[in-house]
Parts: sequence; C-alpha cells; structure tokens
Amino acid sequence: MGLFPKLTRRARWAVPAGALAITGAAMAVALIPAAQAAPALPARTAAQLLADVAAQPAVPPLSGTVTESTSLGLPQLPGPQDPTSITSLLTGSHTIQVWYASPRQFRFSLPGKMSETDLYRDGDIAWLWQSQPDTVTKYTLPAGSGTAMPATKLPVTPQQAANDVLAAVGPTTTVGVDSNVYVAGQAAYQLDLAPKDARSLIGQVRIAIDASNSVPLRVEVLAKGASSPAISIGFSSIAFAAPSAADMTFTPPAGAKITSEPLTGDVNGGGADTVGSGWLTVLKLPASMLTAPAATPGSAPISVNGGAGEEQAAIQAFLGSATDVSGSWGSGQLIRTSLVSVLISNGTMYVGAVEPSVLYAAAAQH
Repeated sequence: MGLFPKLTRRARWAVPAGALAITGAAMAVALIPAAQAAPALPARTAAQLLADVAAQPAVPPLSGTVTESTSLGLPQLPGPQDPTSITSLLTGSHTIQVWYASPRQFRFSLPGKMSETDLYRDGDIAWLWQSQPDTVTKYTLPAGSGTAMPATKLPVTPQQAANDVLAAVGPTTTVGVDSNVYVAGQAAYQLDLAPKDARSLIGQVRIAIDASNSVPLRVEVLAKGASSPAISIGFSSIAFAAPSAADMTFTPPAGAKITSEPLTGDVNGGGADTVGSGWLTVLKLPASMLTAPAATPGSAPISVNGGAGEEQAAIQAFLGSATDVSGSWGSGQLIRTSLVSVLISNGTMYVGAVEPSVLYAAAAQH
C-alpha cells in the first residue's frame, strides 16, 4: 500500500541521497515491549478507529522520545555505530527526541555517541545542526507559501508512518482490531491491517492509536510468517502538552560553520519514482546512488563520525549478499530479506516489500 516507498523518501536529516540510506530510513523500527496488562477500553470497531484518526484536524502539541531499531535479516555490516550512519539505519537502533507545537514549529534531536544532530523549524526558517563537525545549515522557506519541509529533511514519526498506511486502506486490505495495548504509558487501541495479495512480503501492520487523543503512537510491520515486528516506530515516552520555548529555540553555537539553503516547492526530495500501487508499490532509483555519499555545500554526510570509506564498505557488504538473476525482463542482481526485495538491473534499482516477481515485472515495464 505504498508504505515503504513513502517512508523511504523520508531519509534522515537532509543527507545526500544514497540508496541504502533511503531504504534504511524506511526501515526505522521501534521495538517497545508492553509489559502491562491490556487496558480496558470501550469497544471500538476498525471503521470507528479509522474515522477517529481521520477526524483529527492536526497532531496536538506534544513532546517525547521515539525509539527506533532495524532488524531485516541483513548481513553484518561494517562501519561506525553512530545513529546517523548507514550501518545504524539498516541494522541498528536509536532514539529521537521530539518537541512538536505545530507543523511550523517543532524540533527533532538525534543523539549519537559523543555527538548530536538537531533539526528545528520556526515558521519560515529551519535549522539543521550537527555537533560533529560543528556545522549549521539554515533553510529558508518562501514566506507565506505554506511550503512544507521536504520529506528528506525529516525523521520518520509514528504519525507519518501511520498516515502512509491509513491513507491507502481500501479493497486490497484486510482491516481488524487487535487487543488493546499500552504504549509509552498511554492506553491505546490497536488496528490490524494485512494485504490480500500474496505477493506482498508484509504479513501484518499494527497501529496503536491513543485512546484519548486518537493519535498514532506506534506502527509495527511484520513479515509474512513472523511473530515479531521487523519494522516498527513508536514512542517510548510522550506528554501531550505544548513544549517549552527553551526546547524549541535555536541559536547557532559560537564558531560553528553556517551555510544557507533556500527551499522551494519540491517537498519530496526527488530522485525516485514508483511503479505499481497499493501493497505492491515498487520504488525505482538510479543504481548510481549506491555510492558513498560525499559532503556538498549545505549538506552533511550520513555518517557523522564515519567517513565515506566506511559507508562504502557497508554498501559493498550489502551488495555482497546479492545473487545473479535473469529472465525475459533482462538480468541483474537480487538482494532478499524477510521484508524487502532489491533488484539492480541496467543501471536501475527496484526496491519493495514484495516478492521478486513484482520487481521483475517492474523492470520489464522500464
């Protein structure tokens, strides 16, 4: 249902596009155990829960911690364990601090080992600060245009992940209600969604919805036949209250290198296309993106503490798991995990939570 391609475009922190980084951002996971007994809540049908979420005009002000991790059955990848590195995005776990007042005023903070990356937005100005190296990028949006921050500038949140799923609920999806749960101390209903098409590698998507605010608190994605999530993102702590001004205000540190970059109406980041629809949507990318990202003016490499060489080593390890494939569509290399298939053919990379046959069909069309 387009979940992976849409999340894929939300790669972290305005980094240069790289296929592994994009895919890794899509695979952000939060494994948050629910040790408490299921809360007792008034009965709600799946249709009522969907209507409750749709009826919310906006996400209410809040602050909290989003816990993410990734477990896709990939081979062990070399490289630094910094949370913004390719290795961490594909196989690691990390947390994001969130302060949210409105779509035009928020802050995300991604702590690392002896480092920190922060993204602030205040009206038509946004700031991206990375402590190592001590750099600041100032983004200016057209005044009064309503232009959103590009998806490539934002981390994935439970609300974004849930909206991607819920927006595509239709005849290709089985929808039900699972047991109630606690997420970040909040009583929540849990929606179950599953694809009807057997060619999808997704077995189930679970969305925990706050019972008091109808806000998605956690999204978990399970591969077919799996009993535990391979993809999930959710709050480990949350408070529904307006963040303090001190937490939302940014002043560039003394001595930091500051660059400026205007933002136009391109809010999707570009560089990618999709083939198909619904659960069988395939992301199409240039295979040339499978190179270590290099720093460019106004941007920063994915790995804060590691260099391009370490990232290239991670990419090569990932490619080392590929097998040669061919058919009437042509020939290429295939990489398979429990939840994602990747086909590289004729200079193009096809990525989806689908059986390889769907990628072959996409390659045949292009």
